[in-house]
Amino acid sequence: MNFSLNDDQRSLVAAIERLCEDFPAEYWREHDDRAEFPHEFHRAVADSGWLGIAMPEAQGGAGLGITEAALMMRAISASGAGMSGASSVHMNIFGLNPVVVFGSEAQRQRFLPPLIAGREKACFAVTEPDAGLDTTRLKTQALRQPDGGYRLHGRKIWISTAQVADRMLILARTTPLEQVKKPTQGLTLFYTALDRGKVEVREIHKLEQVKKPTQGLTLFYTALDRGKVEVREIHKLGRAAVDSNMLFIDGLEVPQEDRIGEEGRGFEYILHGLNPERILIAAEAIGIGRAALRIASQYAQERVVFGRPIGQNQGVAHPLARAWANLEAADLMMLKAATLYDAGEPCGIEANAAKYLAAEAAHDACQNAVLTLGGMGYAKEYHVERLLRESYIPRIAPVSPQMILNFIAEKALGLPKSY
Repeated sequence: MNFSLNDDQRSLVAAIERLCEDFPAEYWREHDDRAEFPHEFHRAVADSGWLGIAMPEAQGGAGLGITEAALMMRAISASGAGMSGASSVHMNIFGLNPVVVFGSEAQRQRFLPPLIAGREKACFAVTEPDAGLDTTRLKTQALRQPDGGYRLHGRKIWISTAQVADRMLILARTTPLEQVKKPTQGLTLFYTALDRGKVEVREIHKLEQVKKPTQGLTLFYTALDRGKVEVREIHKLGRAAVDSNMLFIDGLEVPQEDRIGEEGRGFEYILHGLNPERILIAAEAIGIGRAALRIASQYAQERVVFGRPIGQNQGVAHPLARAWANLEAADLMMLKAATLYDAGEPCGIEANAAKYLAAEAAHDACQNAVLTLGGMGYAKEYHVERLLRESYIPRIAPVSPQMILNFIAEKALGLPKSY
């Protein structure tokens, strides 16, 4: 057993850390305050060639494994970027896994180079308001058209980066649920343009320009511009720099060449990317925890009360030490899961355990960091309040801790399935 990184992996981490030095914690605080996507950071990662770290070399990627991708995401998050920095490039790392694995050569050549070069951004549109984690109950429909293409109708929720994305990887039902033998059948995957166009009617009169509120109203008869997607941002607790959205899809036209793989096998294709996603989320969570501990430890050494640094008090030191130990344990599980995945070995239990352990450890570390700083932990100046807000993301998404424990109970312990 070798728990050390090799020379190439250490060089990779060092390169990412150097890149992140140009984007200090203040950069992320400002983008969080303005709820502004970190375009400069995304461009820097693209220009350095890291957006395609786990994508094929034939399309301009680095062709590395999920282990290297996890090391990269951990380093980004640990720099102080947190989930804002990680989420801004997360989709590039794992999101198009189904396109890489199940797409045609023509699709890989068409879709991957613009994403790797940073000319396009993508979002992942699976979750729906009424389905939640029960993906087999998706209601978004993809209706086949005479020309072989599709028209999509439905809603999606909690879709990150949809405000800035050019394309979306979207799962929709092509065969009604009542017509399939299993609910996992009849779902189809598409990677297509995110068309935000809407009907625009110019304002004729403003209210303050009329004598009575009943005046200035104009009736229009205009085309209902279908085939578009309304993207409505969700205002939320944390990670304001990277948006989350509700999508309203009404007749979006999708050409046949944007369908990934065979019709009806989309659920199978999505499942293929779940383990690497959990590994990457675990790595990002570990990075958040490490960033919070770094700030808290420095503060505990410098803050003097009653003539001694507060870090000399066990009531302060022990929670931080416990948080460090929990993060390191989660890191080992994350690296084990990533190593298994890259070796082509089963890793579902390990990937889910890594995500669970890392998310819980990160949240605990961030919470203890805030408490270590006391009142200043509540202030934006020290950044830990932002990290605490963002630490809820890996706990909740992309799967709840309760569902992970259900999975482990069934798969690792042989207990009856509870759902």
